[in-house]
Amino acid sequence: MSKAKKKPIGAVESRFINRELSWLNFNQRVLNEAADPLNPLLERLKFLAIFESNLDEFFMVRVSGLIEQVEAGVQMLSPDGLTAGDQLEAIASISSPMRNRAARILVDDILAQLDKAAIHLRPIHSLKPEKLEELDEYFMSEIFPLCTPLVLYPAVSVPFISNRSLNIVVELAAPGEEPRLARVKVPTVIARAIRLTPKRNDFVLLEELIIRNIQMFFPGLEIKGASLFRVLRDADVEIRELEAADLISTIEETIRLRRFGDPVLLQVHKSMPSSTRELLLRLLSLDEEDLMVIDGPLGMEVLWELAKIDKPALKFPVFQPYLPEQLTNHTSIFEQVSQKDVLLHHPYDSFRPVEEFVGSVADDPKAFGIKISLYRVGTESKIVESLLDAAEEDKQVAAMVELKARFDESNNLVWARALERAGVHVTYGFSEMKTHAKLCLIVRREAGGLRSYAHIGTGNYNPVTSRLYTDLGLFTCDEDITQDIAELFNYLTGFSKQTQYRKLLVAPVNLRDGIMEKIQREIRNKKLGKVSRIIWKINALVDPEVIESLYEASNAGVRVDLIVRGVCCLRPGVKGMSENISVNSVIGRFLEHSRIYWFENDKDPEVYIGSADVMRRNLDRRVEVLAPVLDSNLKLHIRSHILENSLLDTEKSWRLNSTGEYVKEKKKNAVELNSQDWFMQHPSSKSCFRT
Repeated sequence: MSKAKKKPIGAVESRFINRELSWLNFNQRVLNEAADPLNPLLERLKFLAIFESNLDEFFMVRVSGLIEQVEAGVQMLSPDGLTAGDQLEAIASISSPMRNRAARILVDDILAQLDKAAIHLRPIHSLKPEKLEELDEYFMSEIFPLCTPLVLYPAVSVPFISNRSLNIVVELAAPGEEPRLARVKVPTVIARAIRLTPKRNDFVLLEELIIRNIQMFFPGLEIKGASLFRVLRDADVEIRELEAADLISTIEETIRLRRFGDPVLLQVHKSMPSSTRELLLRLLSLDEEDLMVIDGPLGMEVLWELAKIDKPALKFPVFQPYLPEQLTNHTSIFEQVSQKDVLLHHPYDSFRPVEEFVGSVADDPKAFGIKISLYRVGTESKIVESLLDAAEEDKQVAAMVELKARFDESNNLVWARALERAGVHVTYGFSEMKTHAKLCLIVRREAGGLRSYAHIGTGNYNPVTSRLYTDLGLFTCDEDITQDIAELFNYLTGFSKQTQYRKLLVAPVNLRDGIMEKIQREIRNKKLGKVSRIIWKINALVDPEVIESLYEASNAGVRVDLIVRGVCCLRPGVKGMSENISVNSVIGRFLEHSRIYWFENDKDPEVYIGSADVMRRNLDRRVEVLAPVLDSNLKLHIRSHILENSLLDTEKSWRLNSTGEYVKEKKKNAVELNSQDWFMQHPSSKSCFRT
C-alpha cells in the first residue's frame, strides 16, 4: 500500500479497529487509573507497575510477531487494512509518548504526593555526606560482589543481555585509545529500593548507588559516562508441536529459548548520548524505530516494592469476600447444589467454596473421583495440594495440566510432576492447541446411586487471582452438563472424537457455530417482532466473522450491548453498520475477567458463562467451554445484578466511540455508580441465598 493511498490509522471507513492499537488503548486506560487522584497513592503505583508489565509483554509477544512478518516479507493485511509495517509504525508513534506519560505521572505527580505522605524516593545526589558514606560501605559489602562488568564494545562477541533486565552502559576511555563500552547488570537478588533508615520510608534506587560507585569496577580507566538501558526480547517462542516427540521436553526447551529471543526493543534513559544509543542499536541488530527514549525511571517493576509499604490509608480499604453460611464446608456445598445450581461472583464472593469443593474428595467417604483442568494455578495452590491429598487416599484423580500456558509453563511443569509422583492421572491435552477450559467434576456415591457435581469457571483455579480478578463460578449437578463434562474429559485424556454435546458449547467443536446461530436467532426474532437483545461481558472481541454477525444484528434493529475489558475490533455507533451497538470497558480495582453471553430469545433468555473470548484462537484453536445457566433465578440475577450494573457504571467505565477512542461519558441525571464498589457491597451469593 503506497503512502499516498494509506488510510489514516483509525479511519472510520474501516469496518474494524486495529487489534494492536486497541490493545494500546486498553493499556492507556490502565495508565489513566495511575493518573487518577481519586485512587489511593500506593494503588496508583501498582497501576503504573501493571502498565509497564503489560507494555513489556505487548512488545515481547505482539510486536515481535509483527517484526517477524516484516522480516519474512509477509504482505497479509490486518482486517482493518494495515500491513505489519503500518502497524509497527503506528505502535511506535503511540507507545513511546505513552511510556513517557507514565514517567511523568510518576515523577511529577505521584512522587510529590508521596513526599507529603512521608514516603520519599530520594535522588542520591540529594543525600548528606554521612549518608552517602554509609551507602558506599553498603555498596562495597553487599552489591559490588554481585556485579560483573562485561565488555560490550569492542568485543569478539556481544555478551548476552537478558530480557527485561536493567543495565548500566559505561563509556570508558584510556589514554591514546578509542572509547569503549561496558555493561553492568543491576542485580535482582536484592531490593532495588534501598531503605535509608530502618524506621522511615526513605529510599534510594539501587542503580543510582551503582552508578555513583561505577569507578570501582574500572580502576585506572576514565569513566566518560554511565546510562541506564533495558532490552525486551521476543518471548513468543513457537512450540513445534508436530515435531515434538516429548511435549515436556519441548516445553522445557521453550522456556530456555524464551530467555534468548531476538531483541525487539531498546529502552534508554534520555541522558544517554546519541552515539551510545546508536552503538547499542547496532550491537543488538535493531533499527532506530526499535528505540524508546524515556525521560524518567526505567523498569517500573520496582514500584511493586514501594507499594508494599505498610500504610493502609494509602491503599484500597481491606476487602473481605463474602462467604455465605450455606457454603462454609463441602457437606453444605453438595447439599445446596443437589437442590439448585449455585453461582459465585469472585472476588466479591469467597473462593473458599471452590477450594472446599475440590478439597472434599480426600475426606468425603461418598466422593471417590475427581477430574479437573488446570491452566494457571500459581506457585502455591491449595487446589493442587487437595488433589495430592485425594490421590494419597486412593481416590481416582485425573488432572488435565496445560503446559503451554504462556509464562506459567515452569509452575505447571512443577505441579504436573508432583501430581504424577502422587499417582494422579496427569495428561497434557493436545500438542496442537491449548486447553483453556475451567472445569472440575466430582463423582459421589449417594443413596440413589452415582451422582456427578461440576464446577464451571470463567477464571483459573488460582487463589491469588481469585482475589484480584472478577470471575464467575457455577456449581451444578445437571445430568446433561455433568455428562457433557465427563465426555469432554474423555476427549482431552483419551482418543475420543466427541463431536456433539448436549448443553455445552465447546471449542473447537460447536462453540463458534453455537454463538453464530444464537445471534442469527436474535435477528430472526427481531424481524418477527419478538423481543431480542444481546448483552455480552467479555475480555476481547476480535473475530471478524462474529463481528460481522453483530453488525448484521444491529442493522436488523437488535440492541447489542457489549462490555469488553480489553481489545475490541468492532467499531460501534456507525450509521448503517453498528448504530445499535454500544461498547463499554470497565477498568478498576479488580481486573474484569468474567465472560457472560446473554441472548434475550424472546423473553426466554439463554445465558452462557465460561472460558472463551471472541477471538479466532479461542473459537478455533483452543479447547474452550461455555456452559448454560439453567436456573431462571440465576439468569435474572446475572442480568439485573451483574450485567445491568456493569452497563450503568459511571465512574470506572469508558465508552468506545466510532473513531476508536474511549471516552468518559457523563449521562444526564445518571446516578453515580462504581460497579466494583457496588458488587463489594452486594455480593452475588448474599443475594442468591437471601430468604
